[in-house]
Amino acid sequence: MDILQILLDFFTGYGYVAVFTVLLVCGFGVPIPEDITLVAGGIISGLGYANVHVMFAVGMAGVLAGDGIMFAAGRFYGHKVQQFRPIARILTPERFEAVQEKFEKYGTWVLFVARFLPGLRSPIFITAGMTRRVPYWRFLLMDGFAALISVPVWVYLGHYGATQREWLMHVVHRGQAGILTVIGVLAVVLTVVVWRRRRNHGVQR
Repeated sequence: MDILQILLDFFTGYGYVAVFTVLLVCGFGVPIPEDITLVAGGIISGLGYANVHVMFAVGMAGVLAGDGIMFAAGRFYGHKVQQFRPIARILTPERFEAVQEKFEKYGTWVLFVARFLPGLRSPIFITAGMTRRVPYWRFLLMDGFAALISVPVWVYLGHYGATQREWLMHVVHRGQAGILTVIGVLAVVLTVVVWRRRRNHGVQR
């Protein structure tokens, strides 16, 4: 049985609470695909087990709560959070150093991009909290802005293709590839912008 079917069975039985709980767990770095979770929530809405607009709201709440807890853990506990074994597994010294470099290069835009990077999302949010350079409101603003793009896309796509599972999964996989392409282009653009700003700053000096 694939992960989508497992989620559908779980969500059909327990509704919004199940969707919120799984998204919360996703935010903690557990390897459950967040996009598939949101699509599954959309599917049960399309099959009549839930209201799609409420599902969108639940999806936003679950996503932001999970991300917010990771950020808060880093902010309140600092480097001590790395002593917690589950976090140490996802925030290795190598990842921590790589994330810090990305913050130096791109600033808080890293938080926006992180929402679309499943493997790096939790380490980036924890590190952002640990550095204490990012106010909580700015973190929520950047993460919320990104979530307003990703969450409705997956939920409403699942709702629309609820009875066309094969077509739906084909579109989901294409969408995942498309998002990675957009992120790549965005990274290049941000690199150019940052480089130009630093060069202009150096010239003014």
